[in-house]
Amino acid sequence: MARKPVNIDDPDVTFVISVAAELAGMHPQTLRQYDRLGLVTPARTRGRGRRYSLRDVQRLRDVQRMSQDEGINLAGIQRILDLEREVERLEAEKLVLEQRLREVEGRRNRVFAASPTGVVSPIRRGQRPWSATSPDSANAEVTVWQPWRGNGVRPTRRVRAVIEAGPAGVRVIEGTVSVVED
Repeated sequence: MARKPVNIDDPDVTFVISVAAELAGMHPQTLRQYDRLGLVTPARTRGRGRRYSLRDVQRLRDVQRMSQDEGINLAGIQRILDLEREVERLEAEKLVLEQRLREVEGRRNRVFAASPTGVVSPIRRGQRPWSATSPDSANAEVTVWQPWRGNGVRPTRRVRAVIEAGPAGVRVIEGTVSVVED
């Protein structure tokens, strides 16, 4: 019968201290010592019994290898494990940020057109904001956005634009609008 592969991060697969010690090739007292020192801290039951995950067992093996094979003291091992946990946390955060960036990039290239009456509608890049088949196309107007610079030129019309900024909220930009006939 084929065995189903076990995920090392599966939180449902846990072992009591005696089984975890045997899997790691250590004495249960060594696991208790490592727990007291904070090297490998297992989950606890309501009765305070230790429950070791597959990741905990792998860390126990890593601690033993670093201590016995590489001669690293327990303080050094603690620092290494802390850094590994930080790297794991940063990698998870990076994945979340990359996903958010993809979402923002997907929205960044959106283009909108505003009619002279103030109706805003999405359009494709390169598309004119009015239809060539429209009866008013000969008299169509284009609205040009010019940021307010306060350079002494009196604006035609002062407006405020509200821009969606995703989870950061809303951004308001003030400027002037002038009408240019095509």
